[in-house]
Amino acid sequence: MAAGVNLFRLVNEFIVLLLGALLILIAATRTVGVSHPAVMMILGVVFIMWAARAWSRPGPKESRILAGIRAGSLAIVGVLLIAIPLLSLSHESLLLGTAGAVLVVRGMVGGLLSLREG
Repeated sequence: MAAGVNLFRLVNEFIVLLLGALLILIAATRTVGVSHPAVMMILGVVFIMWAARAWSRPGPKESRILAGIRAGSLAIVGVLLIAIPLLSLSHESLLLGTAGAVLVVRGMVGGLLSLREG
């Protein structure tokens, strides 16, 4: 059963990596538009709450390093999403690209750590 859990973690980290790559692609093509700033801020708060939950309750037999990486990346992405409507529109794609890069790094590091644990 441990191999199934490890494979699920690996697929989960790969999906996070792809989500980060999609955010980088959206930022690079400059198709970003914040029509409702409140929605972006609420999404950022949700990411920060998700990070707090990931930090306070790691999964069974999960290392604190992996839980810290997961929670830290979610918190950074949440702060960046909150900052997008607050800063000028010229920084919008930079912040979104940075959030994508954080998720790509998290996916790679999390995938390597899950392979190492398995």
